[in-house]
Amino acid sequence: MEINKSNEGETLLLIPKSEKYMQYMIEVIFKIPRTEKFNIGNEYKNSMYKMLSYIVYLNKIDKYKRIEYINKIDAELNIQRILLRIMYKNSWIDTKKFNYSIELIGEIGKIIGGLLKYYGKNFKE
Repeated sequence: MEINKSNEGETLLLIPKSEKYMQYMIEVIFKIPRTEKFNIGNEYKNSMYKMLSYIVYLNKIDKYKRIEYINKIDAELNIQRILLRIMYKNSWIDTKKFNYSIELIGEIGKIIGGLLKYYGKNFKE
């Protein structure tokens, strides 16, 4: 993955990838059992919305503070992975949905990893 000097391309690429992932996951959550839709489903959606707000903040804040928000995004992705595994282990989602969701999270995770490496190396306080 090539990183340009300003790294704006990667941060901007996160938004449509996140939208695609969130749209898919909202459709998945609508199809899980009703009792869990309002429990784990709400937790999952809240985590996704928090992650999206952190992504939007990335381009709005000082470059030296971005690593903090990148870490927050990474933490939310890890929470979502855990909740996804719980949904899968309880058979609330099938293997196909689980694998596709993990793939989408993986794409976002790779970008976040690249940003973390870039900002960690170039913008130390």
